[in-house]
Amino acid sequence: MSLKKIFLIGLATFNITFSLAQSSNNTSAFLDNVRFGGSIGLGFTNNGFNGSISPSAIYQFNEQFASGASLSFNYAKFDDDKFLAYGGSILSLFNPIPQIQMSAEFEQLRINRTIATQTIEVEDNYWLPAFFIGAGYSTRNVTVGLRYDLLYDDNKSIYGNALMPFVRVYF
Repeated sequence: MSLKKIFLIGLATFNITFSLAQSSNNTSAFLDNVRFGGSIGLGFTNNGFNGSISPSAIYQFNEQFASGASLSFNYAKFDDDKFLAYGGSILSLFNPIPQIQMSAEFEQLRINRTIATQTIEVEDNYWLPAFFIGAGYSTRNVTVGLRYDLLYDDNKSIYGNALMPFVRVYF
């Protein structure tokens, strides 16, 4: 997916969010429905580690639906390979009941990868998309769960595998 398409998807999401919010004619009412927070992710495999932090803001449409954007910072190390990644994502959250949260998130990361062998060190930089679907248990402002990357690529992904635990907090 090209950077232009990703930008247009993000722009459309924000446009819809702000259009719906401005129908109330009260900026204060809009800000009352914005929640700030983010998530922390950890992944472990037999030969590596992945850690991420993603501050974000969401607009709470009602008790069940929320949508927003997030920044992402990731670091991973597998054997002699190191990854540093940064980027952003758009996400949607759905709570069918207060204790269960379903999520969908499209993430676009810029990957800076260093692969070391016994004789040479190779650096590679590229864009990597990820599309996560997830489910978690929510209690008050905290959700703990698992998410799965539908676009997972074993050769390019910064994540150790397609399945990752997460913790999301919004205030």
